[in-house]
Amino acid sequence: MTKKINLFANLKSDFASGLVVFLVALPLCLGIALASGAPPLSGIIAGIIGGVVVGFLSKSHLSVSGPAAGLTAIVLTAITDLGAFNIFLTAVLIAGILQLILGFIKAGSISNYFPTNVIEGMLAGIGIIIILKQIPHAIGYDADFEGDQSFVQADGNNTFSAIVGALDYIQIGSVIITLISLAILISWDKLSFLKRLKLVPGALVAVIVGILLNEFFIASGSSLAISKEHLVSLPVPSSLEDFKNIIVLPDFTGFANTKVWIVGATIAIVASIETLLCIEAADRMDAQKRYTDTNVELKAQGVGNMLSALLGGLPMTSVVVRTSANNNAGAKSKMSAIIHGILLLISVLSIPFLLNKIPLATLAAVLLMVGYKLAKPSIIMHFWHKGKYQFVPFIATLLAVVFLDLLKGVALGIIISIVFILRGNLKRAYRFRKEKFEDGDVIRIDLAQEVSFLNKAAIKTTLAEIPENSKVVINASDTVYIAHDVLDLIQEFATIRATEENIKVKLKGFKKAYELDDINDENNHVFFETFEEAQIRKQAKQDYNACIAILEEKRNTDNKEQ
Repeated sequence: MTKKINLFANLKSDFASGLVVFLVALPLCLGIALASGAPPLSGIIAGIIGGVVVGFLSKSHLSVSGPAAGLTAIVLTAITDLGAFNIFLTAVLIAGILQLILGFIKAGSISNYFPTNVIEGMLAGIGIIIILKQIPHAIGYDADFEGDQSFVQADGNNTFSAIVGALDYIQIGSVIITLISLAILISWDKLSFLKRLKLVPGALVAVIVGILLNEFFIASGSSLAISKEHLVSLPVPSSLEDFKNIIVLPDFTGFANTKVWIVGATIAIVASIETLLCIEAADRMDAQKRYTDTNVELKAQGVGNMLSALLGGLPMTSVVVRTSANNNAGAKSKMSAIIHGILLLISVLSIPFLLNKIPLATLAAVLLMVGYKLAKPSIIMHFWHKGKYQFVPFIATLLAVVFLDLLKGVALGIIISIVFILRGNLKRAYRFRKEKFEDGDVIRIDLAQEVSFLNKAAIKTTLAEIPENSKVVINASDTVYIAHDVLDLIQEFATIRATEENIKVKLKGFKKAYELDDINDENNHVFFETFEEAQIRKQAKQDYNACIAILEEKRNTDNKEQ
């Protein structure tokens, strides 16, 4: 039975965190829409639906959905190829339908196979991207759009060259506001007397201070004043008619276009994978360690994308940046995501002029804190101390996410993890040891519980290195399954090579079903003991040892009585 959740149980903390996520999401929604070649309001619409609708339908307590930077290249190319944004919206509608189907066929279960170190590497990589990408915004250079996560940018620069280039355009007013905002954000959680104001998030205080400072700079005619292009830029409809004209509806004739279906399928696959990765990351962040039903999440995302398309919004996914901001702000339930969506809706309808006074430098400070918490040095050291099998996939994922993109980074991390698993299985296929006896050494090969075709190469190499005139015991007493490839290898070794090189082989504990009992030979090169015979002998040995122990105990008792 599913436990009922009271959405209003943690309203104080959820409202505060929802407010923080709203402040972070606002410029990201606008920036991603502009970078995608879509109307600015389409990003806000996706953010509203991602918050209110997906937030309500989802079973995730921390995840926040909205337009994602990972889809910008796909969206920009698709709008150009299809020729119109309203035809593209039909592709988003198709993507939503496909995601709904994926949820019903339980495709979300694939997320259970993402290794923890890869998820943590992805989060740390995104944290580093956030820090690097926000440095230019923090010093007053806003050439690149908010929310960009690509190493190679649309203007031809890369992340590092953009930082170097930004140094030529430092805006002192932006730097001052960034530093003051960072001081507020850091001290808000550290100073005891400020903890009483827990309902008021530090990010909101930083934003208010940033607005007031810039208004003071403007009023005093100071050269420190931040100009319009370095502030939030929300569309301001002057009437209801203007608002209606801003919204674009889908062109349903696109259903007859093959290209639209291909774009829809592409968005569905990419958005679903990014969502599942974010859900796994959100569950990792959750202090209460609650787990999300990923199949329900795919259904929620499908419904969200269908509604977003019908209202003229961009495609959405669950987004790591917003989810991390939500968690860091102290969210306790999905009410936080819903509140952020409601605030986006209210802001568009009532106070766009006020939000357009927010300096991007203040929001950069908020995101710098989010990035730092995702990529703390202590996280990297944690995986370093866990050893190479945990650290190498972690650091490879981190670097690939930073220099390539999220999906390629995760794919690389998973491939490296699989390689390590295969190597581990190769080594654990058997235990090799040499025992010394008066009549000569005996080589013992104890096979593992399962021996698959993947172990063939290791066993083949070991058998090839056994010298002439040796005594070998191959023990399968504890083995449940042996691949036929490996059985053929053992049979060939015992019947051909053992005879040619005078190697005495004892096959021990092999089941009768393996049909190896017909390879005993007259020259005593091969001795066969079935699994059943081995079990009888093993039990007899245990009984013998038990009898010896009883006799020893009786003798000790008799000695004490004397």
